[in-house]
Amino acid sequence: MALRRPETRLGHFSEYLKLCGLKKEHLVSPLFVSENKRSIGAMPGLSISSLDDIEKYAQNISDRGILSVILFGVPSRRSADGKIAMDAEGIVQKATSRIRSHFGSSLTILTDVCVCQYNTSGHCGIADKDGRINNDSTLELLAGIAVSQVQAGADIVAPSAMMDGQVQAIRTKLRDSGVKAAILSYSAKHSSSLYAPFRSAAFAKSRTELDKSSYQVSYANPRQAMREIETDINEGADMVMIKPAMAYLDLIRMAKDTFDFPLAAQNVSGEYAMIKAAGIKGLIDEHEWKVNTLGSIRRAGADRIISYFATDIAEYV
Repeated sequence: MALRRPETRLGHFSEYLKLCGLKKEHLVSPLFVSENKRSIGAMPGLSISSLDDIEKYAQNISDRGILSVILFGVPSRRSADGKIAMDAEGIVQKATSRIRSHFGSSLTILTDVCVCQYNTSGHCGIADKDGRINNDSTLELLAGIAVSQVQAGADIVAPSAMMDGQVQAIRTKLRDSGVKAAILSYSAKHSSSLYAPFRSAAFAKSRTELDKSSYQVSYANPRQAMREIETDINEGADMVMIKPAMAYLDLIRMAKDTFDFPLAAQNVSGEYAMIKAAGIKGLIDEHEWKVNTLGSIRRAGADRIISYFATDIAEYV
């Protein structure tokens, strides 16, 4: 049986997070959206919102005092070229427009800019006939996706494909299209099995173990992570990100000390799933560990934390 959190611990958790410097304004809550609502088996307690219910899901987040959401689309169809991702009538574009209409400027909307959910390969870039990722052709698509999302109402676009030059391509396309938005770049996205629960929500099961090591950062190469961050800053990013978070707290601190630049971290789906699974089995105190986890990420230097625990943590801050 899972351990229960005594109500008397609320003050203890709140004091700890205060000492870590964590506030609600630092939290970003992910939102999955698709045509139909369904649960996410690998992520207990979470579900994919239907487009019709997106305002209700966003309202629940807003009611907890969280000021920012990031949208991840789960489309009903995919194509080899992934171009449906920049369709003005796409799932993320529709959800963004509905949230913007409902909340106005009271909720900051971030949108994931990638093609993995929209192409048949499941890769973050467009694959050629030999299965190799074509970096340059993907850049044009990423830029088009970003523009369409901003036109729908996004405040911040978050390119997560780890294609070389993605920030510069998006910045140029936004300027040439006459639209403005901030760019939060997934600069140091490490190759990791901790994305598997997310992939189980976004793709068919056969796509959960894709090898993306040719364009994502190796966990054994912190110098590459710093180079990727520096490049994105030079290309015009407004904020950079490191993910996963728990195994890379040292790199979060290193990046903050090295660049003194707005920095985000993502507490990814596998990190969420591990804590939830162990908590359900009674092996750990779930409440204690989700508090400790987000506190440590903030303490390491993250200015924004994207986490599936965001609405839970908002109770304590």
